[in-house]
Amino acid sequence: MQAARQKLLLATKNQGKIREIQDALERLPAEVVGLDDVLPGLDFEETGRTFVENARAKSLFYSGMSGLLTLAEDSGLEVDALGGAPGVYSARFSSPRPTDPKNNRKLLRLMESVPPEKRSARFVCCMVLSRGGTVIKEICSHVNGSIVFDPRGENGFGYDPLFYYAPFKRTFAEIDPSEKNRVSHRGKALKRLSAFLLEYLKAAG
Repeated sequence: MQAARQKLLLATKNQGKIREIQDALERLPAEVVGLDDVLPGLDFEETGRTFVENARAKSLFYSGMSGLLTLAEDSGLEVDALGGAPGVYSARFSSPRPTDPKNNRKLLRLMESVPPEKRSARFVCCMVLSRGGTVIKEICSHVNGSIVFDPRGENGFGYDPLFYYAPFKRTFAEIDPSEKNRVSHRGKALKRLSAFLLEYLKAAG
């Protein structure tokens, strides 16, 4: 008789992130579930000053509440001309009531007078895997790019329409999601995490 697959809780409600993570981990011997499936209505306030601090806190909190193997991530955009902003505030950059379009418009306003050669930026992703309130693995990855002057492309989410990736000569929103995931900050982190999880789940039986 085949053993039941372990559940892996994704500690996020961001549907774009959930889709990318589920696609990347679909071959693992685990049932990937979201917060709304396990802990509906339970929210965690992010107070960390770095991506890894936020990811670690979320992972420990939700793994402690659920008792499940839990993957939390924090990611965002760092723009050099803005001193690293929006950084950990990427998702709520245009608060109150932030949305992706509002965040993008605010970023473009702040970057209006910045010349092309000074529009460097990077996407950063930190992932933390925990169980029962104990950290098992931490992974951080990034990808370098620059900020365009106007949104370009219809794919992706968040700041993808503004993030120009020089090797492809397109923004992340102009490329196919599978192509983006090969080179993106989250894609790189997930590749490393997937390899770790495969061995971890095998050992856990």
